[in-house]
Amino acid sequence: MTKTLYILGTRGVPAQHGGFETFAEKLSLFLVKRGWQVTVFCQEDGDGNAWASVWEGVRRIHIPVSRAGAAGTVIFDWKATRRALSEHGLFLTLGYNTALFNLMQRLRQQKNVINMDGIEWRRDKWGLIAKTWFWLNERAGCWIGNHLVADHPRIKDHLATRVSEDKITMIPYGGDEVLSADAGLLTAYDIEPGQFSVIIARPEPENSFLEMVRAFSSKERGHKLVVLGNFNPDRNPFHKEVMSAASEEVIFPGAIYEAPVVQALRFYSRFYLHGHRVGGTNPSLVEALGAGCAVIAHDNHFNRWVAGPEAAYFKDEAECAALFDRLLSDDAAVQRMKAASRARFYERFTWEQVLSEYEELLTRWYPKN
Repeated sequence: MTKTLYILGTRGVPAQHGGFETFAEKLSLFLVKRGWQVTVFCQEDGDGNAWASVWEGVRRIHIPVSRAGAAGTVIFDWKATRRALSEHGLFLTLGYNTALFNLMQRLRQQKNVINMDGIEWRRDKWGLIAKTWFWLNERAGCWIGNHLVADHPRIKDHLATRVSEDKITMIPYGGDEVLSADAGLLTAYDIEPGQFSVIIARPEPENSFLEMVRAFSSKERGHKLVVLGNFNPDRNPFHKEVMSAASEEVIFPGAIYEAPVVQALRFYSRFYLHGHRVGGTNPSLVEALGAGCAVIAHDNHFNRWVAGPEAAYFKDEAECAALFDRLLSDDAAVQRMKAASRARFYERFTWEQVLSEYEELLTRWYPKN
């Protein structure tokens, strides 16, 4: 019997947006090759009725939404969940931001595995109303989902304060192995292999942008810091503060979505800086391990489990500056850190390992009738 899986909660495939979309693409293609029939609900801009298509053997249900931003995502999730009620098979919902909608599936006795993502309601960027919404939906997801996936051991610990630990399986995100990249792509940014470090993240306060940029800019380094991200200093006071704190050795090229360019920036960097303070297994950090980056990260239990003991960690701006002072000229330490990143990647974060664990879990929860 062919197993049928429906994936909810993402913008769709092929991936064009974030970590969940990349994961949905990787998982759907993996399962199709293994004989599953996979359907992914995809958000489209516009009005009108839903339609279906097939991409690389993956069935897609396109649902048009005329609203943009967070409101559009909520509307899409509502429409997709309602449409899913007429389908038969197993459901995988990525994220709990609209988990209240999944109650309809539970009442229909559909089997639904929910990836509970990070602790969204703790993020600094959200106001009280948004935090309350996320907190309520986290609770709802824990109760409504037939089984939960945590992407980090500490996320599993957190969820275990809500439901029985037996209801939770820990499976992290995966990443691609990068063994080479096109160094010629660096010339557009006037940088050379090994002569720059890089930050790749959303420019939010909770991602330690200001601390890292200030630490780097506290003295002349003879080195470049490339800070990727969509900065709008005219409209965002925090973005303006970060850019104002930067020395002339800091480069702000904007948001870069071309995968070969991002891979080259990771692969040829001296250090990959990861300032995230909240979350589980961050896809960007996993990708840095897959590229063999020497990692300098904010010191918290999320980052330490992912990057391992050989990465360098800072708690504040002063400690970050001290790491630059010590490590920028220490080639032997950099090589040890790079080797340790690759070892940690092979140990836990290859796609083959992660996707196989998902297939095993989904097979276990597949409806028996």
